[in-house]
Amino acid sequence: MNRLPNLFLTLFFLVGLSCSQKHDVFPPQPIGPIPSEDQLAWHEMELNAFIQFTINTFTDKEWGYGDESPELFDPSAINVDQWIKTLKEAGFKGVILTAKHHDGFALWPSKYTEHSIKNSPFQSGQGDIVKLVSESAQKYGLKFGTYLSPWDRNRADYGKDSYVEYYRNQLKELFTGYGPVFEMWFDGANGGDGYYGGARESRTIDRQLYYDWPTTLAMVDSMQPQVLFFSDAGPDIRWVGNERGFAGETNWNTITPDTLYAGKAGIEELLQHGTKGGSRWIPAEVDVSIRPGWFYHQSQDSLVRSAGNLFQLYLTSVGRGSNLLLNVPPDRRGLFHEKDVAALQGFRKILDSVFNVDLAQSARITAESIRGNDERYSPSNLNDGNGDTYWATDDEVIQAAFELDFGASTKMSYLLLQEYIPLGQRVAAFEVQIPKGDQWETIATGTTIGYKRILELEGVEASKLRIKFTDALGCPVISNVGVY
Repeated sequence: MNRLPNLFLTLFFLVGLSCSQKHDVFPPQPIGPIPSEDQLAWHEMELNAFIQFTINTFTDKEWGYGDESPELFDPSAINVDQWIKTLKEAGFKGVILTAKHHDGFALWPSKYTEHSIKNSPFQSGQGDIVKLVSESAQKYGLKFGTYLSPWDRNRADYGKDSYVEYYRNQLKELFTGYGPVFEMWFDGANGGDGYYGGARESRTIDRQLYYDWPTTLAMVDSMQPQVLFFSDAGPDIRWVGNERGFAGETNWNTITPDTLYAGKAGIEELLQHGTKGGSRWIPAEVDVSIRPGWFYHQSQDSLVRSAGNLFQLYLTSVGRGSNLLLNVPPDRRGLFHEKDVAALQGFRKILDSVFNVDLAQSARITAESIRGNDERYSPSNLNDGNGDTYWATDDEVIQAAFELDFGASTKMSYLLLQEYIPLGQRVAAFEVQIPKGDQWETIATGTTIGYKRILELEGVEASKLRIKFTDALGCPVISNVGVY
């Protein structure tokens, strides 16, 4: 009489055990530092624009001395919407305006200085370029950022404590009067010769201590907690170590910044590659100009980068896990020059044509290892179009591979890979392979992936493609694969 209930109990136990085992396949745990929500949103932007437009535009200089008259600033046909609309159509997601360069000329009517747009002929002294750009960015759906140079060749008190107070007061104006700011940019150009209120001398400062950056950044953070701080050493975004448009082929988002600070010499190699196992998530930003100079010079109208060159910059920045910050300087009219606009439009056409058809979308993807044999970590997540799903292996499986089967011989020019970086950056080495007889032939190799890695495959043809991970800090966690 008790055998039937016992049978039900046994079945219930076995089903419960099976469900329990299924439930016990836990997601991979984060490895090392991981990006904040604001940093993750920054990664997803990929393309941002720098706009350098100030008194230097009218003096034909790159670095103003600080003694330039505000009367010189007078764009004849300014149209900020033309700037932002052009960037929007080219696919840029954010814009960073140089509100004050080293010459100290403020592009907004700062109440703390007379060396400002308020004393220029522009709009009879009522103009405000910062306002125009922030409002236009909001209109076209771009995020707005600002660069306020720490060095000021105009200020008589540069090098004294009072200047640091002045710098902070101007930051307060920018971060309380112009809406949300996604990135605050400052660099290592600090100290040297200048006007300095008429002193006309060279001044040096302690680059590590003078600005008391922790206090300054804490002040800005208290006003706008979402803002990301860029400098040579971060703390949120680091310089890539060059202004030539490329990140390292090995590019870790992590770095140990204890000995870094804005303006420190000799750190280019470290910034370019990051640090495997670094203590902080501080990704690299690739800043480069569409022209040889950062400000507009008529003599460089024939030297604007081609659309094809801009695409190569995309591959060596975004394609290596960084963001591209492309400088586009308005001319003396206050417009993006026609040649710059044409280059940006051509760049967009190349991006659209290259990445129009993802061959991986129709491929059958299999893997030799799946975490806990759980479909939640299946290789089918690699081409499902959902950035929140991923393929993963068991924790102890560092070396693993997945395979794409196209069903027929397929010509491949670019391979795109993305890690699920909310769980950290993991991959340290991988190989790209195609069938050759009953073996696999390696046609390309890579090291880091991060948010995005794009490899050129040079038109190779094969019916299958295999991605083999050979080294990682933990089990691979890959969210996306694309083949073009």
